[in-house]
Amino acid sequence: MDKQLATLDLNLMKLLKAVVETKNTHQAAEILGISQTSVSRGLAKLRETFGEQLFLRKAHGVEPSELAEKLAQAADEMLIPINKVMESYNNFDPLLFTGKVSLSVNTYLLEVFGERLIQTLSAALPKASFELDYWQAHSLADMLSGQIDYSIQLSSFHFPQDIYSHRIKSIKLAIVARKNHPILSQGSDWEILHELPVVQLYLSGVNYNKSALHDMYKSKGYKANVVLKTHSLKAALYTLKNTDSLCYSSSYISELDNDLAIYPMPILPDSVTKSDIIGGYLQTRRGYPLNQFLHQLLQQFFDEIKQS
Repeated sequence: MDKQLATLDLNLMKLLKAVVETKNTHQAAEILGISQTSVSRGLAKLRETFGEQLFLRKAHGVEPSELAEKLAQAADEMLIPINKVMESYNNFDPLLFTGKVSLSVNTYLLEVFGERLIQTLSAALPKASFELDYWQAHSLADMLSGQIDYSIQLSSFHFPQDIYSHRIKSIKLAIVARKNHPILSQGSDWEILHELPVVQLYLSGVNYNKSALHDMYKSKGYKANVVLKTHSLKAALYTLKNTDSLCYSSSYISELDNDLAIYPMPILPDSVTKSDIIGGYLQTRRGYPLNQFLHQLLQQFFDEIKQS
């Protein structure tokens, strides 16, 4: 592309279009709300870019050349989609939005809330299409490149500064195990807990090697007896139902299977017994109506969910 075209000011194309339509620089200045001097300077820059024969001077105005008329038509075709973008930006209507909405959600949150999430999203954006996916190792790169509109994570995952993140709900953690557990039914002191097998949940490509679980046991002088380390909730639930294993998680996971129950956590700092659900999207989209709408919608969604 010609260097002059690459740096061409769009306002010059609006000026060209106005002069072609009015064939008069004074009238063009009035339409655009600029001075006659600004029009003259703009026409000079247009001639530098497109040639001296862009307009022919007449006694009572100017006569656009064939090139000027074609450029004015091209300017119109170029500015119309830009105007449409600005209109959709300034007059966003979720009921009429026909674009795609892409969300990446923490594995366990998606398993627990996926059905209710898509019901809420579909009702609020009835003409949109959706991508609702698990958070994966490449999700952050996809988010930074603009392919993901919104992410829902737990506070154990830390977003970079390029992502605007905010808490949308605080959740209590608990011990999840099978109903009528022969040991946990008697209590959850460390003397009882430390010998029980543990199911450890992790996110693929995110926190496989780093876990607060092991730090928690180590702080009490124990080592966690992990019998299953998985990012598969189905595998975790199967193991919890059919063994004496326990899992440290939110009470929401127990809602996935009627054979599971929640038991109180041992005495620990709040930083260990609580977690936050975090929403995030690109900093550069903080003023974008779709992202603002998603933020408000998901905030309301989690506000209405009560934790047992």
